[in-house]
This record gives sequence, C-alpha cells and structure tokens, in this order.
Amino acid sequence: MKRASLLLMFACLPMGQAHAKQQVQTPVRKTCDSGIILRLSSATAAQGSLLLAEISGSKLQQEFSAEFDGRPIPLWRETATSPTLRALIGVDLEKTPGQYEWKLSWSAEDGKPLVCSMAVTVRAGKFPTERLTVEKQFVQPDPEQQKRAEEDQKKMKAIYDTVTPEVLWRGKFVTPLKGVSTGGNFGRRRVLNGEARSPHAGVDFPAASGTPVYAAQSGKVVLAENLYYSGNTVVIDHGFGIYTLYAHLSEIGVHAGDPVEVSVEIGKVGATGRVTGPHLHWGLTIDHARVNALQIVQRQP
Repeated sequence: MKRASLLLMFACLPMGQAHAKQQVQTPVRKTCDSGIILRLSSATAAQGSLLLAEISGSKLQQEFSAEFDGRPIPLWRETATSPTLRALIGVDLEKTPGQYEWKLSWSAEDGKPLVCSMAVTVRAGKFPTERLTVEKQFVQPDPEQQKRAEEDQKKMKAIYDTVTPEVLWRGKFVTPLKGVSTGGNFGRRRVLNGEARSPHAGVDFPAASGTPVYAAQSGKVVLAENLYYSGNTVVIDHGFGIYTLYAHLSEIGVHAGDPVEVSVEIGKVGATGRVTGPHLHWGLTIDHARVNALQIVQRQP
C-alpha cells in the first residue's frame, strides 16, 4: 500500500448512494459436552459484517473463554444472573475469504479441559470500486502531514488495543443522526490517481453542516480531538472491545473521559479533515475488526 496510512480509511470523497441493507442470516446451533449449546446468527459472513454468538446450558458457572480465528473474543452476561453468555464477532472489512473457527473453551467439573467449535465461512463482500483523479494533496501528504497521520494512527491503535471488561451500553444501538437509517460508501474501494487506497471503513451520512450528531449508545468518550484525515473526531468506548467513531465534525461537544448516554448530542456535522463536503462518517470497530456500523443497529447485542 503506497504511502497509505490506515487512517486513510477516513478520507471521504464524493459519496455514492449505495445503502447498507440487512443481510438474511440463518442461525446455526451445536450441542457440546456438558450440555453446553453454541449458537451463531449465521455460519456464513461477508467481509465487514457482524455475527452474534450465544452460549447456553444448565451449567454456566464455569469460566469460559472464546476466540475467533485465534483472537480472543469477550463474553458477557446481560445481567449478573443471566443463564446465557453472549458475544459479538466482527468480520473485518479485509478479512481473507475462507473458513475460520469460532471456539469455546472451558473445564469440566473434574478439571478436564473441554473445547467446542463451529466453522464460519467468510466470503468476499460486494463493494464497488471507484477510480478518481483528485488534487495531489489528497494522496501525497507532505512529510509533516505524514508524520502527523502516523501519530494519529498509533493513537487509534492504542485505543482499539484496550478492551474494557464490562458492558457500558444499555439497550439498543441507534443511528447517530435523527431520522436517518441508511448510509453509503461502506467498503468502497478507491483508486486515486491510479493508486489503490484503503477501503472506506465507515458509513457516510450526507447532512448539512451543523446537523446534531448523537451517541449511538452509552459509553465513555476516549477521544475527542482533531485528527489529520478524519478532522474533528469523537470515539466512544461501549465496552468489550466495541467502539464507535464519528468523524469530520464541525464542532465537538464532549471531552475525553466523559461518560455519555445514548442519543446525547456529542457534536455537529461538518467537513473537517480530508473531505470535499459536509457529512458524517460513522465507524464501528469490534476487536479491531472494521464492521458496517449499520449492522449493530440491525443486529442488537
């Protein structure tokens, strides 16, 4: 990837109007040792999509650990006495198509280690490719700008490396603009001046500058500042590795460390950063996986 920072996924150019549609999923189930039951919302997932996992059974007092493709996946209970464990599995936008393992591990009453797994087939997403000729500044930042972008990238990685071990959300996730349920550009590949760039990892909502932007769910603000590519940016930690990002804001109305509730205003739509017009870029990251944010509204944790 030539001179491309991961943060270029925030660089938004004129938007297409491809809307995110909810994909039909067929739930699958498997009964494991000790009567433990695994459920997945689907055994097949496209790049950039979201799967729901559920673990139930008569004996859930043990310590369980879960992983997808070798990466730990947090498990939680909706309440302290809930008989069901849940998890969200994010399939990254650029996850290589193929078959992967969703695995649960625990110990039997006699201490014997037990494992149960289900196969997940990742298929290629259907994303458009757009070829554009743009001003040199959009694809070739000067050394000072490049240094700033790399520092921003390190900052974002440190945030996403942190997994808050508790549920900070309450209830359903909502879209960050009132009355808006569809957006465009997620996954769009762009070739700028003949050079392939990172796919667009957020959902774009066209809106006038100054339109209020709201928190998609309760959580804690972990970033509220200006970044090179994404401009005025807010990132909210919702717990268990779930983060939402709001970019290109004209105004930021919160500070890092602030607790926020669902639907509280956190800023206003703008055109800051590397953009050509006002809109909201809304991103969702789950355990480092870049996922279509609209899916967390459609498939509630």
